Formats: sequence, structure tokens, C-alpha cells
Amino acid sequence: MTPPLPCLLVVPTGIGCDQGGYAGDALPVARLLAAASGCLITHPNVVNGASLYWSDPRLQYVEGWSLDAFARGELLLRPCRRQRLGLLLDAAIEPDLALRHRQVFDAAGATLGLDTGPVLVSDGPVGVELAPSASGSSWGRLRDPGVLLRAGERLREAGATAIAVVARFPDDPGSETLSAYRQGSGVDALAGAEALISHLLVRHLSLPCAHAPALAPLPPLPSLDPRAAAEELGHTFLPCVLVGLSRAPHLVPPAAARAGDLAIDDIGVAVLPAGALGGEASLRCLARGIPVIAVRSNRCLLQVDGAALGFGVLSADSYAEAAGLVLALREGLAPAALARPLAAPVAAP
Repeated sequence: MTPPLPCLLVVPTGIGCDQGGYAGDALPVARLLAAASGCLITHPNVVNGASLYWSDPRLQYVEGWSLDAFARGELLLRPCRRQRLGLLLDAAIEPDLALRHRQVFDAAGATLGLDTGPVLVSDGPVGVELAPSASGSSWGRLRDPGVLLRAGERLREAGATAIAVVARFPDDPGSETLSAYRQGSGVDALAGAEALISHLLVRHLSLPCAHAPALAPLPPLPSLDPRAAAEELGHTFLPCVLVGLSRAPHLVPPAAARAGDLAIDDIGVAVLPAGALGGEASLRCLARGIPVIAVRSNRCLLQVDGAALGFGVLSADSYAEAAGLVLALREGLAPAALARPLAAPVAAP
């Protein structure tokens, strides 16, 4: 059988992508590309669907900061069968809501058989504040990031090898941004602050980490967009995070490399929205000559494409077409051989 072709799938957070900008709505894309490539590396917001998730041994769940560090060549990914999960709860979470999250953690051990380890409440509120950027993408601030870092250190010392963090986010059920998002035409207002939380922890601890927001439930909405529906199925967003982290790869410095570790030079192809090629992972791939497939159908707030960057990319009208290109590359086929009319031969200088 043809060996896997490691594929990097990136859908940047908080920029209103049609696919991947909602509650795990890029999970079908991830499943397809994992099948086409045999090894898919992607980040939590692509596959996190609150109570919905899909476990696939071909899929490597890698937080965004560590994904960029991997693309820089500063980290390797060591596939892992089982992580010992720690749960970090923000002190600002109300007792009843905190209990719901503890019960999800207990259920992950009892029902899914995950290795659920220490639980810790931070020594003060994290203080999440939401703030959209000038471009319209979501962002946020933390009033006291130190409480996160101290709690993460204590969980690591208690034996956790991967950390799920739940911070209390501000409720704003009447906001226009939330209303638009629930009806499928807006930006996820939480995504930027969520990324900030996980970036801080991963950078500080060198452990896989991912975040689930704690929020009061919203009233039912008959016109709810299906892409946002996963977020409204239960009391918490935590189940998908626990499943993803349970087999997340270890983050390994290059000096500790051993056989089987994945490095950026092992990546055979990267897949991104056509207008979102300006992030570090995509730029590093382009600079290294790794083929990049730009998917035109996944529209977003940004317009940073291959032409704007001065790089040639492979274009696909959809992720289904992108999966075909990934499979062609895996089989050693030149993508140009699949097109008609065939391009004229290039004369040697």
C-alpha cells in the first residue's frame, strides 16, 4: 500500500471561515483529508464540535501555537496512544456550571475510558474579555494570565501530560455578533480569546492544551444555522476537547528526536482557505517548497492569497477537489497531468 503523505490542514481561528469557522463544522473535511493522506495534522478548532467529536488514529490534534512552532522546525510531534488528562477550571465559573464540567470529566473516564487525572481550580479569576480587531476578526484579553500559568504548572507537577482548560467567558446573549453567528453569517466572537488561552499554556508548559469556554445556556433558536448547532447541544463544550487531547501527540524538541517523530520536513502538502495564506504555518510551508492547496470555496474575512504573497499554489474549488489533489500527490501523480488541456512543455533555458 502507498505510505501516508502527512498533510497539514489549517483553518485560521476567528476570521469567519465558511467551513471551520463554526462548531467543528470542518470535521467532515478533516475526516476526508485524513483518509486521502493517511496522516492529517490539524488544530482543535477544525474538529472541536462541543459534544460531538470523531476519533481517528490518522488525525493528529495539535494546538495552534505548537502547530506554528512545528512549522518553524522548533518542535517535533511524537504520536501518542494515551495522554493523562488534567482539568483546569477558572475560579470565576459558578458552582453549578463547574459541577457540570467536572461531571463531563468523570464521564470521559467512566464512559470513554480516557485517562482522567488531576482537577484544579485556578487561584483567581482568569478575567476573559472579548474584543474584536479592526479587521472584524475575533480577539480578546485576559486580566490575569498568571493564574492560568500557575494552575497549569501545578497540574503538570501532579502528573497531567495534557491539559483541558475551561475559562468563564462573558455572556452576551443579545449581541448582534452572537445573533449573526447563530444564524450562519458572523464571526465566532470567542475564538480569538480561546486561542490566546491555549497559546499561553502550551508555550509555558510544552504540553498539549486546548480550551473549552464556560457559558450560560442560550434560549432555543428555531432559525439556528446547522454549523452552530453543535454548540447548543449540552451544558459544556468540553467533551470534544477531552477526546482530542486524549491522543494528542507529545511536543518534542528537535534535540530529543527519535524514530517515528514527525517533523515539518515530513509534511507532503498543506491545505488552507485561499484567502488565509498569510499565517506562519502556511508561509513556512511555502518557503520550504511544500505544496500548498488553496481552497477557494472556503471564504473568510481575509484576502491574502498566493498572488498577493508572490507564491504559486495549487487551487481547488472545494475540499473534495483538494482531497483528490492530496491523493494524487500521495500516489506520486503530477497534479498538472490531471488537467485538460495539458500545459505546453517548458523549453530548457
